[in-house]
Amino acid sequence: MRIPLTLQLKTIIIMLTIDPKEIPVPKLHHYLLGAVGPRPIAFASTIDENGTPNLAPFSFFNVFSANPPIMVFSPARSGRTNTTKDTYENVKKVPECVINIVNYEIVEQMSLSSSPYEKDVNEFVKSGLTPIKSDLVKPFRVKESPVQFECKVIEVKELGQDGGAGNLVICEVVKIHINEDVLDENKMIDQQKIDLVARMGGNWYCRADKNSMFEVMKPIITIGIGFDQIPADIKNSTILSGNDLGKLGGVQELPNETEVNEHKLIELSDLFVTLEDEPAKLEQELHKLAKTLLAEDKVEEAWKTLLAFNNQ
Repeated sequence: MRIPLTLQLKTIIIMLTIDPKEIPVPKLHHYLLGAVGPRPIAFASTIDENGTPNLAPFSFFNVFSANPPIMVFSPARSGRTNTTKDTYENVKKVPECVINIVNYEIVEQMSLSSSPYEKDVNEFVKSGLTPIKSDLVKPFRVKESPVQFECKVIEVKELGQDGGAGNLVICEVVKIHINEDVLDENKMIDQQKIDLVARMGGNWYCRADKNSMFEVMKPIITIGIGFDQIPADIKNSTILSGNDLGKLGGVQELPNETEVNEHKLIELSDLFVTLEDEPAKLEQELHKLAKTLLAEDKVEEAWKTLLAFNNQ
């Protein structure tokens, strides 16, 4: 007789619930930035009407369209003083910028440039970074940045007039410059070579190197069977995690009975013989083995291992 695995005990989750209107803006800012991350960094180069360069990083930033190529970053009003950034003032008068991408090699110099220097101070000089002339816009590029996007500012949308309010600088990319050292053999950006960094909460940053990155295959063409089609005894496993079940739900179809039986005879026979009188332990061991296979992205083998228990 088959003995099912013990069902997982439901974890009690205690949630802190917050009304944004009922807490001070600095505290709200802390929660937002602590939870929403890692955030890419727009190292924005701008210029004022007198030709004075400015360089400042902003982590309220992302790319929003490829056709046309649109990026948006937000130099928000100060939460303490309600003053606006020089970057915001510059793009209102000279609607152009360069968004320089930040990698690990320049993260400290980038941070230094964010110091609250006076308006007439050149952050290129203060940070030690090298300004180079752009092709289509007036602001300078950062030579040390691995990727530089020359942009025309098509709109600046103010989100409020109080401290902490964002100002969305909507930019169209008109030219891209990429350091060939970060390209692969197909002239595409190699995610390990580019060595990007991103902002977290407080003083924390995140480095996207080979130790922190992993791949998840996108189900763009294929349609997975879904979580709901996974047998209950597998979904209720005390061994398999939500990520494990997500991988299992991504297959297009389950292995057939013949495939499962062949796998059982060839790969699992010793385990079935050893634990034939201990069905509960056998099921646990099969789930542990399946978890190991899933960690190695051997999803089909994991399915065969799990379904073998049903075929005894």
